Amino acid sequence: MTTAQRLVADYVFSGGAMIANGAIDIDESGRIDAVGNDLSPTDAQTRSVGGLLMPGLVNAHAHTPMTLVRSAGDGLPLQQWLTEGVWPREAKMTPEDARAGMLLGSAEMLLGGVTTSCEMYLFEDAIVDAVNQSMARLVITPGIIAALAQDGSLDERLDEVDRFHATNHDPNGRITVGFGPHSLYDLSPDQVAEIGQRAKRRDALVHIHLEETQTERSDVIERWTGQSATQLLESAGLLDAKLLAAHGVWLSDSDQRLLATAGAGVAHCPHSNLKLGSGVAPIVDMLATGVRVCLGTDGPASNDNLDLWEELKLAPLLARGTRLDPAALTALQALEMATIGGAQAIGLDDVGDLRVGMWADVVRVDLDNPAFTPGIVDDMVNNLVFAGSSRYVTDVWVAGTAVVAGGELLTIDIEQAIHDARVRGQRLAASGS
Repeated sequence: MTTAQRLVADYVFSGGAMIANGAIDIDESGRIDAVGNDLSPTDAQTRSVGGLLMPGLVNAHAHTPMTLVRSAGDGLPLQQWLTEGVWPREAKMTPEDARAGMLLGSAEMLLGGVTTSCEMYLFEDAIVDAVNQSMARLVITPGIIAALAQDGSLDERLDEVDRFHATNHDPNGRITVGFGPHSLYDLSPDQVAEIGQRAKRRDALVHIHLEETQTERSDVIERWTGQSATQLLESAGLLDAKLLAAHGVWLSDSDQRLLATAGAGVAHCPHSNLKLGSGVAPIVDMLATGVRVCLGTDGPASNDNLDLWEELKLAPLLARGTRLDPAALTALQALEMATIGGAQAIGLDDVGDLRVGMWADVVRVDLDNPAFTPGIVDDMVNNLVFAGSSRYVTDVWVAGTAVVAGGELLTIDIEQAIHDARVRGQRLAASGS
């Protein structure tokens, strides 16, 4: 491919290192064909953008259409929060509502430098339609929920997901498809095994809630003859699939070893876990065991935003505070959890870093502000994690195409998106149908 454009910046974060006075060459297909601070002369369009260029952030666990139920049910524990705060509103949701919620959330994420999200939700066609407009990158895992199954059979829903996968899965594009079984407190081991078999036939990601609360853990163990949810996943053959587990707050040491051996990922969602009073996931132990830890926001009803920068900062702070160790989790480890680690955990091997051959999902961070002063290169990763913020993101490219420029969205009418979501969200919150 021929180089189509070159971006020149004060700093480029690539391959885990900070490059001063760096540049990125992007080819006509939207992939990176060179990166460094001593690139050959080029006839390609060259832009001196200044600031810092870094990989787009990866939100590894989200329910983004829940922008329409943002902040519902605050102060309730998980199960009560779902049954009393969230599900009554979601029961009235239509595909058009889900599209509006996803479009607004995609705008929120792109403006904050989140270029990829892994979604678990219903109304998957509407979600893809919204992301085709926003031009973000999407891993969509259609939700599979036992409570919605007809006569206890998942066949109809699994057939829907199969057809959806055949139509929308595009490993060479922006959208890939997996399976989203809700949890082992909703689905039986046999049902989860059936989902796993379908996913493995397609080499597809399986994205499931796991050990989010202490009550969930104890209930599953009591119901299934002393086995934890992770042990049930092993028995059901899910650890042989590409597995992404959300939360993992109450994983035992043996559970962590099972996940590590399987090469599974765990999406750490610290804000949601704290807001719902679920606890603090032992991610330092997980990393030491070999679990692939990444970061997610969870849904905007339990976070209550989609700002992965907040998770990026909170994850190392929680790790250090709970272990009384300022070296428990480094800034670089946290940044990799939000980029390359997240991409790998959701099944993407060409996203999450600015290296040759990878998609040019690039974020520009403005350094001309107090938070990044004095701007010492050796401190820049620490600055990003502990002083950085979504408000410093100015420009975003997905596969080399600009989607945010100068802080303005190029693909979505943000005022219209806000209006549509506000009207629909208020209807869902109103009593009656």
